[in-house]
Amino acid sequence: MLELKDVSKIYRIGAFGRRKLLAVDRANFNIKDQTVVALVGESGSGKTTIGKMILKLISPTSGKIILDGEDITKIKRRRIKDYYLKVQGVFQDPFSSYNPIFKADRIFKMVHDSFFPEVPQNEWRKSVLKVIEQVGLNPDEVLNKFPHQLSGGQLQRFLIARALLMKVKLLVADEIISMLDASTRVDVLNLLVDLKKEGLSVLFITHDLSLGYYISDEVVIMYRGGVMEYGPTEEVFKNPIHPYTVSLLEAVPTFEKRWEEDIPAVSIEEEKATPVVQNESQMCKFYWRCNEADPEKCQSPGFKEITPGHFVACSRR
Repeated sequence: MLELKDVSKIYRIGAFGRRKLLAVDRANFNIKDQTVVALVGESGSGKTTIGKMILKLISPTSGKIILDGEDITKIKRRRIKDYYLKVQGVFQDPFSSYNPIFKADRIFKMVHDSFFPEVPQNEWRKSVLKVIEQVGLNPDEVLNKFPHQLSGGQLQRFLIARALLMKVKLLVADEIISMLDASTRVDVLNLLVDLKKEGLSVLFITHDLSLGYYISDEVVIMYRGGVMEYGPTEEVFKNPIHPYTVSLLEAVPTFEKRWEEDIPAVSIEEEKATPVVQNESQMCKFYWRCNEADPEKCQSPGFKEITPGHFVACSRR
């Protein structure tokens, strides 16, 4: 359904934009129909930048983002509404998505006025009530409330309901449960799984490996703007190949083990100084922290298919 081909994003930083920051470097992966893809990586790895490019909030510096065969980076302003009928986003802080002086359900009126003005109000009202119930909320309890009168989980469900009203094909969910309590997190995750069964695809952006494993069919591991490994979730988590993926999984706490002084730390090198921008002629992005780094073999590796659908960017594998 959606495919990223060599997508890169460079930001201008510093005084007068004299320096460049390579936020995303030649990212390649795809999201199939009715699939949840977890985009995983530490802070600053480029996850949110990819989400913003897919949502056309920012433009890629190079590369293509293809939805149903069309390069959406070339879509002009007059067609942007058509695109947003297919792709919508939900972000980390639900409160920032609402104007506090208006009632929270105003977002449904805005969808009607902007995208479906021809739909009669009584018919639209029925659609709103239906999607509110579909995301597990009681309309009598949540409608006509101000944002501060609702919980973060309820506000996130409102945003998901908005996407359902628009009958979108892809939902970009950027850290949508990181500000929610544990019980609400599970409810929202299960809601996304149920919506996937009904035909929705989800790009689930997170830094939490356990959440990515719980919800996703496929996973993309990012480091410093580059895709290190991607493939079926079970395959990547149970047979990690890239040294960075291995180190991430080693760092995940487990219920079976409490912290003790004699538990060894995760084996990973302290990062050496690196340039702000790396180009194709330089080392693999993880070279500067990898315990297996070899200057003779770690020159900007391409992807290798280890097993069907499981790709790794490591020349040592």
